Amino acid sequence: MSTTEFEAKALDIDIDAITTVIKKSGGVHVADRLMRRYVYDIVPGEKGRWIRLRDTGNEVTLCVKHILSDAIDGTHEEEVVVSSFEDTNALLNLMGFTAKAYQENRRTSYVLDGVRLEIDSWPLIPAYLEIEGDSTKEVVSMAKRLGLNPDHLTAVNTTEVYTRYGIDLTTINDLRFPTQSPPS
Repeated sequence: MSTTEFEAKALDIDIDAITTVIKKSGGVHVADRLMRRYVYDIVPGEKGRWIRLRDTGNEVTLCVKHILSDAIDGTHEEEVVVSSFEDTNALLNLMGFTAKAYQENRRTSYVLDGVRLEIDSWPLIPAYLEIEGDSTKEVVSMAKRLGLNPDHLTAVNTTEVYTRYGIDLTTINDLRFPTQSPPS
């Protein structure tokens, strides 16, 4: 079954400031986690449609994403839960799908009045807040409630977010956080 995502991003946020606003507004902390994913072309070079295998730390999902527009309701997806990140990647490889990239991000999740608020940190770019609700109106209303200007929200995908910072994400096939050396 195809679902429409109603989500928008507020880019270049101050994590401490937005966390304070969310908590003072009654937001409930849900989780902190490292998320990892493989992305695959369905048809090589086709823009706007791809396969994503993602391990959220709680579950592993396989999804076909289809970007119809950059509007809040412009992304459609078909998603299923799978049992294993590694085994599903191996199965996709056997079917002829080779991951074009491995990517990591850190996510802190909150829920406020049924709206999902995700603070996403990705390597090489500033953090952003993703607001996901059940309608465009709900997303815009929550942005206003958090003191964000709805005119400054964007619904572009992560590749386009990187482009806004001058980084061509399509040229990075392994996007990880740097490993930290133990203190001496």
